[in-house]
Amino acid sequence: MGLNLPLNATSSPEAVQRLGVFGGSFDPPHPAHVALVESALDQLCLDRVHVVPTGQAWHKTRALTDARHRVAMARLAFAHCPQVVVDEREVRRAGPSYTVDTLKALQSEYPQAQIYLLLGDDQRRSLPAWHQIDEIGRIAIICAAGRDVAVRAWNENLDLPASPAKLTDTLQARILTLNMPLMPHSATDIRVQAAQEQTLTGLVTPAIERYIHDHHLYRPL
Repeated sequence: MGLNLPLNATSSPEAVQRLGVFGGSFDPPHPAHVALVESALDQLCLDRVHVVPTGQAWHKTRALTDARHRVAMARLAFAHCPQVVVDEREVRRAGPSYTVDTLKALQSEYPQAQIYLLLGDDQRRSLPAWHQIDEIGRIAIICAAGRDVAVRAWNENLDLPASPAKLTDTLQARILTLNMPLMPHSATDIRVQAAQEQTLTGLVTPAIERYIHDHHLYRPL
């Protein structure tokens, strides 16, 4: 599957009882993404988190940066987290990326684990529009960033407007809230500043800033 497990994440699937899944474009990844994963690891006592860069995003209106760059930056962003696996399955999958397919595959690989789907707040509000949302709710417990977190911190992961549809009461009751600090980071703003060759200090880690600079990402064509 091309998961590229770090050396310190070698526990067997049978040993993983609580598995987090965090998908997104990560274009680029920034501190709010890392804070969500760290909060989930702490508050949910997760054994492992799969960070899953999206492949062909069915909901995106803009072209994503080449997957190899987004995967590389995700590895840099989470290099300090031994429980995190950067999972390439969606960028390797042909056709649109659907979260439900990833969850079904992970459920098969980790049959003894409870799966927790990690979301930003805007993703929580857009859940009724997700492909096979009821099946997602059956497979995983949905865990979203607290509603007080700045929505702009997550606007790179989902471009859909809020859906007028409603979640079922059963699914709504299964959504947990993660307590997080207010972190108004925006990948859109980061891309704009990178395009203008402005400093990205404080917006991304130094390693990711170097990567963006070295590979001339987000520059006008």
